[in-house]
Amino acid sequence: MSNAIVNGIAGAGGGIVAQIITYPLQTVNTRQQTERIAKESIPPSASSPALIQIFHLIRSEGIGGLYSGLKPSLLGTAASQGIYYSFYQAFKNKAVALALANKTKGRGDGTPGMLSWLLVAALAGSLNVLFTNPIWVLVTRMQTYTQAERKIVEAKKEALLKEASQNALSQSSLTMQLAQLDSIKPRPYGTIQAACEVYNESGVAGFWKGIVPTLIMVCNPSIQFMIYESLLKRLRSRRSAKKQGSTNIKALEVNLLTCLVFSINLIFLVGAIAKLGATVCTYPLLVVKSRLQAKQEIGGNLSLRYSGTIDAIIKMIRYEAVRSFYKGMSTKIVQSVFAASVLFMVKEELVKIYDAMRSVK
Repeated sequence: MSNAIVNGIAGAGGGIVAQIITYPLQTVNTRQQTERIAKESIPPSASSPALIQIFHLIRSEGIGGLYSGLKPSLLGTAASQGIYYSFYQAFKNKAVALALANKTKGRGDGTPGMLSWLLVAALAGSLNVLFTNPIWVLVTRMQTYTQAERKIVEAKKEALLKEASQNALSQSSLTMQLAQLDSIKPRPYGTIQAACEVYNESGVAGFWKGIVPTLIMVCNPSIQFMIYESLLKRLRSRRSAKKQGSTNIKALEVNLLTCLVFSINLIFLVGAIAKLGATVCTYPLLVVKSRLQAKQEIGGNLSLRYSGTIDAIIKMIRYEAVRSFYKGMSTKIVQSVFAASVLFMVKEELVKIYDAMRSVK
């Protein structure tokens, strides 16, 4: 089995484990990103911490609310990580071979530089996005479904109250209709319902909503893997210089730095640092993508509807200020760093297990 396939399978396995562990935080974060609030309505400090939102979600929707869209999400994670790592490893092998060829010609040290890692990750990421975007559209819809339905009910209530204030509606009729709206419960909403809704709204093109910011966001894993490979290269060089044996980075290290707590996982730490840097750089695009993929028809307010990436950016700045691009960022940092750390750790261990099994044979 080729290294590309092994890394693809290992990446998919690591991604699934990380996804299951951090999915509640993903659900809360997606809802934070897609919550539309006008500039003057609420100060930026008024949003609740993720933990409080998780408890509120459990109280209002049950544990299942935290895992809305988990099934397609796991499929998307397996597909994304498998596709990404397979292409990444294939392109990485080409980059390494090219670097070695250049070394024989007297150019370079035989290892790919930062620009090479960036290009490798960008190519793998672009292919991954084109293949898996429809899955993530469905996941976003399912994660934000009850939130969108609540907004629709709130819009209807506002319309009734406005009608009543103009004396076009009697008090008894208003009370009855408000009670009817309060009694409405969200209908069952699964993958099939989400797919039908997307198709009815925008046709086949709807499954690629948010593709522009998502493709731009390819720089997120590109930055992540550029940092990751560069850190590993530096650590290998340091270990080699100190003659500490093999230059391979073990999944579990016990002597990283004396200031760190016992037995810190080196791959865990490197993956966390890489993902943190990438997430901070590209978060605004993630918010735009989530809003484009979420349900648009949630009331008569045009500020809540986006026709495309540029329209979303303009309306977010106009109606919600620049801070709207960073909604839920703290939640995303915690979720992304932890998920990436778990992913890298599990992936490296799975690759080591395969190598050990192969050496026994």
